[in-house]
Amino acid sequence: MPTPLDRIPLIGHFGRWKAFFQRFLPVAGPYWGGEAKWRVRGLSVALLLLTGLQIAVATSINLWIEKLFSALEDGDMTRFLVLVGMATLIIAVNIGVTISHLAVKRRLQIGWREWLTQRILGEWMTGGLHYRVSLFPGDHTNPDGRIAEDIRFTTENAIELGHSLLYAFLLLASFITILWGLSGRIEVPLAGAAFALPGHLVWIAVIYAAIGTFIALRLGLPLVRAQNLRQTTEADFRFGLAHTRENSLQVALLKGERSEDHRLRTLFRETVRSWFVQTRALINVFYFSSTWWVLSQVFPILVASPRYIAGTITLGVLMQTAQAFQQVVGAMSWPVDNVSRVAEWRASVERVLNLHEALGAVRRGDWPASAQSVQVETSLEPKLSLRALALAEPDGTPMMSELSAQILPGERVFIAADAITGFRLVRAMAQLWPWGRGAVSLPRNGPVFFVSRHPYLPIGRLKDVLAYPQAAEAYSETTFNDALTRVGLDRLCCDIDRKAAWEEALSADERRRLGIARILIARPNWIVLQEIVETFDPATATHMVCCIADACPGAAIVIVGGEPAFDFRAAQRFTVTAVAVAAQAARRG
Repeated sequence: MPTPLDRIPLIGHFGRWKAFFQRFLPVAGPYWGGEAKWRVRGLSVALLLLTGLQIAVATSINLWIEKLFSALEDGDMTRFLVLVGMATLIIAVNIGVTISHLAVKRRLQIGWREWLTQRILGEWMTGGLHYRVSLFPGDHTNPDGRIAEDIRFTTENAIELGHSLLYAFLLLASFITILWGLSGRIEVPLAGAAFALPGHLVWIAVIYAAIGTFIALRLGLPLVRAQNLRQTTEADFRFGLAHTRENSLQVALLKGERSEDHRLRTLFRETVRSWFVQTRALINVFYFSSTWWVLSQVFPILVASPRYIAGTITLGVLMQTAQAFQQVVGAMSWPVDNVSRVAEWRASVERVLNLHEALGAVRRGDWPASAQSVQVETSLEPKLSLRALALAEPDGTPMMSELSAQILPGERVFIAADAITGFRLVRAMAQLWPWGRGAVSLPRNGPVFFVSRHPYLPIGRLKDVLAYPQAAEAYSETTFNDALTRVGLDRLCCDIDRKAAWEEALSADERRRLGIARILIARPNWIVLQEIVETFDPATATHMVCCIADACPGAAIVIVGGEPAFDFRAAQRFTVTAVAVAAQAARRG
C-alpha cells in the first residue's frame, strides 16, 4: 500500500523513476554521443573537476576555521596574520573556480538546450506533423510552450540538479570523514556497562538530518501539488491572452470584448486562487524551515560544546566541528532543499516526452480508434489518383462515400463537396487526415501546391510572404511585381520589401489574392485550390483561374469546394476535362 511519501515525486516508487529515466535518456541522452560528443564530454569532465575543486575550497575553509580560532585562543598574532593571507588565497581560488564553473555549466546548458530544441523542432516541423499531432489524442497540447519553455527548464535544471546532487554527495563524503575524526570516542552506558561509540557526531548528524527531511517532505507534499496547480493555471491564462490577441480582429468585429473580458477574468481568478493555495502551502513549510534554520545554526555548537567545556578539545576544534556538522547536515538535506525543483523539472520533462512520443506515434501512423486508415503513397507515374477514398470521423463515423479519380498533367478537375467534406478531403490528399479508407497516390513530379481560402501569411517582408515556403532570393523583383499586378494587388508593389504582420494588415479578399499570386510565382505542376475560387465574384473568379492557367499551362489544377458562381467552361483556356463529385457526407443520425 503506497504511503504519503510515495506520492512525493522526489522519493516516490523506484520503479516509476526507473521507467521515467528509461523514457528520458533515449530522447535527451544522445547529446553526449552526437557529432560534438568530444567537446560535450570535455565540458562535462571540466564541470566534474571544478565541482571537486569547490569541495576542496570548502574543506580548506573548514581547516582554516580550526586554525583561526586556535590562534585567537592562544593570542598568537603571527599565526593570525598568516591565516589572513591564507584567507586571501582561498578567496582568490574560490573566485576563479566559481567563475570557471559558471561559464562551463552555462555552456553545457545552452548546448544541450540547443541540441534538444533542434531535435524536437525538427520532428515537429516534418511532414505536417505539427498539424497532425493536434488531431492525435493525449497530453501534448501547446507544443510551442513545450519547445520554448519546457525544453529550457528540462536541460537547465537537469544540469543544475545533477551538479547540486554531486556536490552534496562529495561534500558529504568529505565532511563525514572530517566529522568522524573530530568526534573521537565516547563511552555510552547501556545495561550497566559502558560501550565505546566512535564517530558519535556523525550519528547525531544523520539522525538530525533524517528527522528534518521526514518533516519537511511531509509538509512539502502540499507545496508540490500547489506549484503544479499554479503552473497549470498560469499556462492557461497565458494561452487565453495569446488566443485573444491572435483573434483580435474577429473579436472586434463581433463586439465580443465583454465575453472575452469575462473569460480572461475567469482564467485570472483561477491563477489568483492557485497563488493563495501555494501561499498556504508555503506558510506551512516556512513554519518549520524558519525554526529549523535557527536551530541549525546553534545545534552543532551545542552538541560539541560539552567536550570543549570538559577541556578535551580546543576552541578551534569546537568551531571546526560545528562547521563540519553543518556541512554534513546540509549535504544530507539535499532532498528537502530540492523536492519542489525536482517536481517541477520532472513535470517539464514529462511535457517534452509526451510531445516527442505523440509525434513519433503520428509519424508511425499509430492512430487509435481507427481500424482503417487512408493510405498515402507516391506514384511511379506523373498522376494524382484517389482510389476508393472514403473519409470518416476520428470515431469511425463515415462522412464521405467512395471517391475515385485519376488526374493527369494539364487536366482541370472540379470536385464538388460541402465545406466540411472538402476541408478534410484536401487534408487527406496532403497526408493530414488519416481517418477513413482507400488510398491517395501522389505524383512523382510533385509536390502538390495547396491553397486554401485562408492562406498562411508569415510575419516578414512581403516578398518573403509571396515566395513562401521558398526563399525570396530565388525570384526577381519583376516576378513579384508581375504576380501582384495580375491578381489586382498592384498597390502593394512598392511594399515588397516592407516587413509587417500581413495577416492583420490585409483584408480577407487581399489575402486570398496573395494566395493566388503565390501560384503565379512558384508555377507548380500540381495545384489544389480549396474553397477559394467561389469566394470571388464571377468576373474575378474567371480572371483568377485564367491567370493560373496562363502561368501554369501544363499543370493539373484541382478545385475543391461548392459550386462556383461562374461556368468553368466559359473561362478562357480553362476547359474542364474531368469532373468528380464527392458524395455528401453519409453521416449516422
